[in-house]
Amino acid sequence: MKQSISRRQFLKASGLAAAGACAAGLLSSCGGKSGGSSSGSASGADTSKYTVLYSSQPATLNYLTTATDLEMVVGANCVDTLVEYDNKGVMREGLATKWEWDADTLTWTFTLREENWVDNNGEVVAPVTAQDFVDALQYVLTPDYASSNVGLVTAYIDGADDYYNYHVYLTNAENGTVDDDGTTYVTDGSGNVTVTAADGTASTYAPVDFDSVGVTAVDDHTLTYTLTYDFPGFLSLLCYLPYEPAYGPLLSEMGDQYATSAETLYSCGAFYLSDYESLETWIMKKNPENYDADNVFIDTISRIYNAEAAVNGPEMIKRGEIDEATIGSDILDSWLADDTTKDMVSMDRPNTNYTYFYMFNFMPFAHEFSNWNVEGVDAEYEPENWAKAINNTNFRKAFLYGINNAVTLAVSAPLGYDSYKLNTITPPNFCATTDGVDYTKCGGLADLTEFFDEAKAKEYRDAAIEELTAQGVTFPIKVQLPYNPSSTDWDKQCQVLKQQLEGVLNDGTDFIDIIITAGPSDSFLSAVRRNGKFEFLLCNWGADYSDPETETDPFYQAKDSRGMRYAYLRTGVEDGFITGETADAVMAYMNAIEAAKQITDDIDARYKAFADAEALLITNALVIPRGMSVPAYLATRLNYWEGQYASTGFSNKRLKGIHVLDHYVSMDEYEANRDAR
Repeated sequence: MKQSISRRQFLKASGLAAAGACAAGLLSSCGGKSGGSSSGSASGADTSKYTVLYSSQPATLNYLTTATDLEMVVGANCVDTLVEYDNKGVMREGLATKWEWDADTLTWTFTLREENWVDNNGEVVAPVTAQDFVDALQYVLTPDYASSNVGLVTAYIDGADDYYNYHVYLTNAENGTVDDDGTTYVTDGSGNVTVTAADGTASTYAPVDFDSVGVTAVDDHTLTYTLTYDFPGFLSLLCYLPYEPAYGPLLSEMGDQYATSAETLYSCGAFYLSDYESLETWIMKKNPENYDADNVFIDTISRIYNAEAAVNGPEMIKRGEIDEATIGSDILDSWLADDTTKDMVSMDRPNTNYTYFYMFNFMPFAHEFSNWNVEGVDAEYEPENWAKAINNTNFRKAFLYGINNAVTLAVSAPLGYDSYKLNTITPPNFCATTDGVDYTKCGGLADLTEFFDEAKAKEYRDAAIEELTAQGVTFPIKVQLPYNPSSTDWDKQCQVLKQQLEGVLNDGTDFIDIIITAGPSDSFLSAVRRNGKFEFLLCNWGADYSDPETETDPFYQAKDSRGMRYAYLRTGVEDGFITGETADAVMAYMNAIEAAKQITDDIDARYKAFADAEALLITNALVIPRGMSVPAYLATRLNYWEGQYASTGFSNKRLKGIHVLDHYVSMDEYEANRDAR
């Protein structure tokens, strides 16, 4: 007699257990040997190879300039870092064998091991030296390359901000740039740049050489970083993209064409990039020259482009053609009810790094930055009407109290979603005070509880209708809500959000019209979020280092900076799109963050200041928290619990230390691997 298991039964065994693992904290996640019950077979499977589909084409493979998940895969796997993490989240040696801190000079000194660069054929090119870290950092700080991560350098490395700003001014002068506010840039024959504001006020900046930046190759195997202050999260920051090395001569030769192909990237990590064809495939192979090659168990990683990966992937799993695919909610029930597939379903390892939140577009019109243009919202979505609405605090609070996050989270985690819901941006167990108090229990964050409250939402809605009607706003207010069709279940989450939120806010009135739009599968972030082509959008953020300052990056925007291209909050105030009490709240947040950054000698006071600022952001409904990343349901031949783990950086993307099994992992085996940590 056949036995089948329902999704509900499956999730009782898996969802809550995974949630518990997700909440375990920075150093409690783990790895273990493959074990447990027998699982879905992969007859004749090659355990030396790993093949997976991808449906969204990366815009770049240049790890020194990107900040997106897909695009950092090569940097994570093909380039080693000074330090790394084991499968329990404990920091260990990487390319550096030891490191020392000198508090008097604010200098970290790293001793490097012997390692080599290899080309796309796995052939040795040259040794890795301290100068490769220096050259890579200079590349990041070169404005022409528009690194997305430059702020992770200028904020912490001595002299980096002055160097970068001077070269921005110099580039503007050489290009004849005139800012929107009339600011001009002129350089003389000696390299001095005069910046003249519209009111005639002028400042002159002398040339700044890279020698003034606090990174030095003392010798081939000794590297130093001098910081701007005693920054608590610096070591954890080293396991992220802008602090990776690059072979200097290749950087110099290729410039902005660096890492645009397998031939234009050298590797020093567990793998090397052997082939890359846009919209076709990229292949990474085990690097036998790597110092830790004995702990690399996969010989070949093949990523194959397939625009319909969400549909085709599971079918290819059934035929044993690929080694991993996401099992979406639309087919999960049928897979669990089928004896031939039920033991092929498990979950991804929970990732405490990413959190999700909803962003409003406060600047829905076209805008020209010095090195980035924002097109803004299309006319059919009535951006003028939206701009008035979003400037109203009661309108935003109607969303804050009207959204039931359990509904959208249930799409990905039908049971156990309470463990993933958040009332904060920063997740729990991210960092703690000297007394062990979790950051989310510090300052104003400690007062935040469940927001969803239909009665309150309707009160704010009614107040907003009265105020906005007086301003000439027309109803229903169009709310453009885009999604990436290559992301599993994102469209379904949008659909249930529309149904749930309109059900609350349109009860008895015609308040909003949420219009769901499909963005492009390729380069979604550049085309939609960074381009300002949305009115309301689900966003996520992954911490870069172990300090709450990293959680401010999507929202904080320094003066005269475009920020992280999420919300452009300060620009909205400066350009007059955001006014009144909303502008006051934005600037109060900006000022609070700037004050918190200055607290470097008292961790408890620093954490409270950042927590107060985050609470200010949320209680003014400038952003709406949703929750942590819910692990995907997978059919996979990998035991992810063997892999590197950290709550920050890109460690979780590394395949070093992971075995390819001869079968697809069942839920029983997944739990055994988890518990073996």
